[in-house]
Amino acid sequence: MRALVQRVARASVTVDGEVVGAIGPGLLVLLGVTHDDTAAVGDRLAEKVRALRVFPDADGRMNEPLGDREVLVVSQFTLYGDARRGTRPSYVAAARPEVAEPLYERFCAALDAQRGVFGAHMEVELVNDGPVTLMLELSAS
Repeated sequence: MRALVQRVARASVTVDGEVVGAIGPGLLVLLGVTHDDTAAVGDRLAEKVRALRVFPDADGRMNEPLGDREVLVVSQFTLYGDARRGTRPSYVAAARPEVAEPLYERFCAALDAQRGVFGAHMEVELVNDGPVTLMLELSAS
């Protein structure tokens, strides 16, 4: 499972002109699921996201975890896009929707997150809160 985690001042996701998820200060997570991902992998990744110390403490150092801040999670199969050969990415490493969607929903629930609409064409808006973007990856092995 892969997650692109971005610290934001605010973020939202819109589907068919309607805002379906929005947060204030917190984390925007783009989540990709691959074939061998399990519920245990998703649970570990959610806990890692919750514990990431990427928010400033009283001294301005990135030393605080998520705490009471919000999370917005957007499903993102393209995180498993492979463009090493040619210019058209291959997505064979991304899990099929029937595997990915339940893991996505479980991940969102573990973080009590706002969410996009799985499989929909989404417009994601965000305002970065500093240059804080991390790529996380966990696997069953």
